[in-house]
Order: sequence, then structure tokens, then C-alpha cells
Amino acid sequence: MSALGHPELSTVPLQTVSPSPALTARATQELRDPAQIVSRNGLLRTRIVVERKKVRLAGRDLWALTYNGMYMPPTLRLRPGDRMEISFENKLDHQTNLHVHGMHVSPVGRSDDIFLKVEPGKTFTYEYTFPKSLEPGTYWYHPHPHTLSAPQTAGGMSGLIVVDGLDRYLPAPLRGITEHAVALKDFQLVGDQIKTSHLKIGAPTTRTVNGQLNPLIRIRPGETQLWRLANIGANIFYKVTLPGTKFHIVAQDGYPVNRVYSVDSMVIPAGARYDVLVQGPKAGVSELRTLPYNSGKAGNQFPEATLATIRSEGEPMRPATLPTTFAPVDDLAKEAVAARKTVIFTENKAGTLFYINHKLFHHNRIDFRAKLNTVQEWTIKNDSDEVHSFHIHTNDFQVMSINGEPQVNYGLRDTVDVPPRGNMVVRIRFLDYPGKTVLHCHILNHEDEGMMAVLQIDK
Repeated sequence: MSALGHPELSTVPLQTVSPSPALTARATQELRDPAQIVSRNGLLRTRIVVERKKVRLAGRDLWALTYNGMYMPPTLRLRPGDRMEISFENKLDHQTNLHVHGMHVSPVGRSDDIFLKVEPGKTFTYEYTFPKSLEPGTYWYHPHPHTLSAPQTAGGMSGLIVVDGLDRYLPAPLRGITEHAVALKDFQLVGDQIKTSHLKIGAPTTRTVNGQLNPLIRIRPGETQLWRLANIGANIFYKVTLPGTKFHIVAQDGYPVNRVYSVDSMVIPAGARYDVLVQGPKAGVSELRTLPYNSGKAGNQFPEATLATIRSEGEPMRPATLPTTFAPVDDLAKEAVAARKTVIFTENKAGTLFYINHKLFHHNRIDFRAKLNTVQEWTIKNDSDEVHSFHIHTNDFQVMSINGEPQVNYGLRDTVDVPPRGNMVVRIRFLDYPGKTVLHCHILNHEDEGMMAVLQIDK
């Protein structure tokens, strides 16, 4: 239950002002997928301008922190092996930078270096060269300047990245099916401003899908669609369900699964993504909802809320046969372990400072080291009474066990919850890219208040 204060991000001091109640609405608007910027001939080149601007959101004109003047900015869409160049202009009155969450790419130079600072009034050109081995799926982009990640992301600065290629694993009848982004973003509101100062994780918040309040998603009875569910907010949890309809998971955290598995609901912490196949229920109206979720006695209770309304209508379709086996995945259980490390999450009693191995983050201190082309096994211990998530940059990891229970390896992950007073064992292969990077809790209030550490990957 942390609160983070950055009054400089707002023109009106909001430190003592509680957020307004969450906004709700009837489903009157069709779901709008974000605009897309697509790579051409192996290159995605674009410009991103960061500025504080009034946007039309949930039927109101609200001050937000925006990319290209939009609360829901364009989806960046590319293919494995592509390059991406982003001219990144900062029109805010404070520093920022850009992180491509979950992507296997260099953490140094003009690439995914979160230690970079783009100062007010400056423009920086990011240049990324992605490997041909980049996994197809859903990723996202957001700011990562230490102490400012939560307020900037909560203020509206986040968007999707899609790496094409999932189709190759789908049976022919399911290639080219209707696809929807279901980007989960929330905002706390004070007056006509999205709150960025003194953020409280458990405060009333308005949950949107693609920046819309309770949009209408149309599907035919029996029709199969691909939904890219992504929690691209700063702090809160979603426990997503569509009553009477299962989610058939084909990728998690931008990594295709080795076999498709089905769930009635799934907890999506901040930063995590699931690509799912959904089959239209019988004709009628249902609701995509987030169920009540409790993150622990030192954490927060998140209430039930409607995310979107599903209208199943039109000529019924015969439900397609869904795949069972899917993509090849790495299995690090078979690899030699070069080193073992322990990562301990703790916090102070007030819930205002958060530690990794009893230290607050410092960008000049190397906390962990790894050697390129080796596998390490890490034990992540959560010695607190609330859920923390484990996220690492540059390389994904395989979850071996949680609280001693072996986990099925559907594929690698990049953001996974560690239960209160619990532990998780993961294995990480350090591939392709040496350099200085980070690991942290992806509840961004916690990251900004110290729960981040530096990892040096050596050649």
C-alpha cells in the first residue's frame, strides 16, 4: 500500500486530493483498435512526441501525459529480424526515456538503455536491431526513468508492440482471424486531471480498454477471435474473466506456448500479457470483467469491475477445432546451471520503501552478474505480506517452481507474481546481448521506491 509523490508532474498540486470515484458507462461505443505503425521492408521508422495534453477520454476532456497527443497511442507492429528507429521528442518539463518491455534486444547504446535520460526539450533517436529469433506475440512500450516510471505510466504514457508470426503456429482455418487489442489501462482522476502525484495503488481507479470505457466487442456465435490482453498500467491487478467462455492461451508475455491451455480467468499483473483465442458464446450479451482480487494483507483489495461488453450476434459459425500443440519452446530444466543467486523482496512497515536484498536501488552499483551464453538459477523470495512481481529486462526466464511446487513449462515469461511470504525459482539464459540492465518489481510504485537492482551481463 504505497504512495508515490511527484507534484512536479501536475500543474495543480494534488498531493492532498483523493481521486474521484471510478467512472462507469453503458456500452455505447464499438471497440476501437489502436492505430498501427507497421514496419516496411524490415524497418519501422516513426516519431514519438511526449507531451502533457488534454485528451477526450471516458466522455471527458482530461489532462494526460501522452505519446503523440493520444492516451492510447499507436501500436508498433514489426517482424522478427526487423529494425526500429524512433525519433523521441520530450516536450514535458521533466526527464523521461523509453523502454520496450519484454523484448530481447540490446540494453546498451541507442537501444533499450533505461539508464538514458531524455531531458526536457531534447530529442533522442532510439535504434533497435531485433534478432530473427525474436518471439512473436504482444509487448509494450512505456517510460522507465527511475522515480518517475509510475507517475508517467499512470499519467497515460504506454502503448502496445506486436511482433507478427503467431499465425505460423495456427491451423490454416484460424490464420487471418479477427484480432483485437485489449489494452488494459487505468487512471485515477482529480478534477480534469489524471493523477500523477502521490499515487495510491488501492485508490479508486477507472479501468479502460484501448482507452475506452466499457466498449462493445462484437463476435458471432462460435466465431474464433484472437485477443491480445495486456496490462499496460502502472500498478494495479486484473483478474479477467468472460463468464461462460474460456480463454485459450496461445502466447504469454510475448512468447508462444508449446501447448494451448484453457482457463476461466487469469490474474494479469502490471506489465504481463496473454494472447488468447476466444470463441463466441451463444447469441446474447455478456461482460468481460475483472473479478475481486486481494494482493495480500499489506497490499490492496481491487474491486470487481466491467471492462467491456461482448455482443454475440449474427449468423452462427461452427466452432473451429482449436490447436493443442503449438510452438517449440526452450526448456532450461535440461541445461547446466552456471551459478545460483537469491533475490529477496522486502519492504518497510509503512509500505513506503521497497528493497531487493535489503538495498534500495542505486544505478551505479552492480547487484548481480551473469556471463553471456550461460544459464543461472535464481530463487526469488518475497519476505513481505503482499504480492510482488518479478520482471527482468533483456532475457526472459523459465519458472521452475512456486512455493516448492514444480510448474508446467508452457514457455518463457518476463513478468510473474511471487506470492506473499512465498518464493519462486526461475532459470535464465543470457543470450546475445552483454551490458548493464535491471530487474525489478513491476508494480511501478514499488520499483520507483527502491525495488530494482542492476544486472551486469559480461561477455
